Amino acid sequence: MKILCIADSRDPLVYSVNVADRYGSVDLIISAGDLPLKYYEFIVSSLNKPFYFVFGNHHAEAFYAHKRCVWGEPSLDYRNDQYQKEWGVGGDCIDGKVVRDNSTGLLLAGLGGSMRYNQGDHQFTEFQMYVRIFKLIPKLLYNKIRHGRYLDILVTHAPPRGIGDQEDQCHTGFKAFLWFMRKFKPDYLVHGHVHLLDLNAPRINRYQETEVINVYSSYVLEKE
Repeated sequence: MKILCIADSRDPLVYSVNVADRYGSVDLIISAGDLPLKYYEFIVSSLNKPFYFVFGNHHAEAFYAHKRCVWGEPSLDYRNDQYQKEWGVGGDCIDGKVVRDNSTGLLLAGLGGSMRYNQGDHQFTEFQMYVRIFKLIPKLLYNKIRHGRYLDILVTHAPPRGIGDQEDQCHTGFKAFLWFMRKFKPDYLVHGHVHLLDLNAPRINRYQETEVINVYSSYVLEKE
């Protein structure tokens, strides 16, 4: 299984007329945020694959314009056809949700946004992020009973605390994600937010049973 993961910066290899030749074999697409919706629309229309995304701390204007959120969480009845009609994006915003991809059987959850550093949109304190996680627990427990595991991939925008984050308040990671990984043991946590200007810089770290991957720009995740 191949998953095209994107975040933060438009990759010229993706934003290209040859995108279908390069990435046509992927099974689904995941965005960890901070990319314009028009970019998503281009990728989805070019590849015609299932698409899941969270919002970062930029490009969140459309997310908040509909006033359907509590601490950045979209209404649970906000259906895919409404995204297509109102935003033009043929994908699912999983920010604050747990979902199952029908084509692959993957169990996904999303927790977008960054650490609160000013009064901008989609920023959270540590406590607020814990509250967002606790709201996911009933569905995670259902997954464990129904599918034998809590989750396969957690999609965040910010990194976990101390794993690929930075010292400034904006780019500090969440301790809450460390707790999440210890308790629910996803195979992967994919995030963006921290720009890898040196594309040879390490992208992958491991925390207990979870691979933590910075998918800045683009990254193809291959999962057995």
